[in-house]
Amino acid sequence: MPGWSDSTYGARSWAELPANVVKYIRRVEELTELPVTLLSTSPERDDTILVRDPFEG
Repeated sequence: MPGWSDSTYGARSWAELPANVVKYIRRVEELTELPVTLLSTSPERDDTILVRDPFEG
């Protein structure tokens, strides 16, 4: 898969991520057959993205 050179550091929304990051996450979901619910974009606690609510059906 193509990589990305843009930093994801500090991204706090799905829209702030580079397009290839989104494609990568979607591919991981396909291969594992599991949804990604949370992404961390830095060591900072606030720099996380809730992709989907893990408690929704």
